Amino acid sequence: MLKQIDIFGLHLQTFGIFFALNFLAWAALVARRLREIGKPVDWSYEILFAALVGGLVGARVYFIVQNYSQVKGDLLGNIFSGSGLVWYGGLLGGVVFVLAWARWRDFLSMQLLDMAAVGLPLGYAIGRIGCQVSGDGDYGTASTVPWAMPYRHGEVLTPPGVRALPTPLFETVTMGVFALVLWRLRDHFRTGTLFGFYLIGAGIERFIIEFWRRNGSVVGFMTGAQVDSLIEIVLGIVFLVVMLRRYGSLRPAQEPVARASGGRTRPAAA
Repeated sequence: MLKQIDIFGLHLQTFGIFFALNFLAWAALVARRLREIGKPVDWSYEILFAALVGGLVGARVYFIVQNYSQVKGDLLGNIFSGSGLVWYGGLLGGVVFVLAWARWRDFLSMQLLDMAAVGLPLGYAIGRIGCQVSGDGDYGTASTVPWAMPYRHGEVLTPPGVRALPTPLFETVTMGVFALVLWRLRDHFRTGTLFGFYLIGAGIERFIIEFWRRNGSVVGFMTGAQVDSLIEIVLGIVFLVVMLRRYGSLRPAQEPVARASGGRTRPAAA
C-alpha cells in the first residue's frame, strides 16, 4: 500500500490523486455526452465543479452525522478534517449541488440523470482504487483464500500475519464493467432509464459486497450501507415503474442514433 507519493518535495496523498482522476474521468465522459446531444461542452466543467463541492460537503456532513458521538467534542475541527468521507453522503451532496446548477442552466432533464448514471459507477470504480492503494481500511474481513492480502501500510493496518479480502478491487472491477455497460446502452433505452438501472445495480453491488466487509450490523444482520442500498434499489425500481406507466415502454420512441466521427449524432440507417 502507498499512502502518499513525494514529488520534488511535494507530498501527494494517493487517495487524493485517485479522487482527482475520478473527476477528470467524469469531465471527459460528460463532455463527450454533451457534444453528442448538442449541448455546450463547457458545461462539463461547471457540472464537475458543482459535483466536487457538493460531494465534499455531503460526504463530510454524512460522516459527522453518523459519528456524532465520537466527534461532538470538536465539531469544527472534524468538519474541516480531510478524513472521514462517506460515499452515500458524497452522492447526496453532489446530487443536490448538480440539481441546483441544472436549475440555473435550465437543464433539469432526464439527459442529465443518464449522464450521472454512467459517471457515478465510473467514479466509484476509480475511487476504490484509491482506497486500495492508500490502505484506508475499506478492505474486507480476514481470510485465507489465495487472493487475500495484508494491509501493512496506510491508514488502517491489518494485524501481523493477517490477510484480508481486497474488496476495493472487487468493487473497482464490478462498477467499472457496470459503467461500461451503461455507457454502451445510452442510446438504446428511453432517456432516464439508465438512471433507474444505475440505482438498482449500484444498490445490489453494495449490498452484496458488504457481506465481505468489516462494517458492523445496525439493523438485524444488515450494515448501515446495506440499509442505504436497499433504499437505493427500491428507489430505482419505483423510478422504472413510473416510467413504464407513463410511457408504456422503456425503449425509445425512435431508433437509436448512430454516432458519427467526432461524437456527433445522426439518425440510424433504416
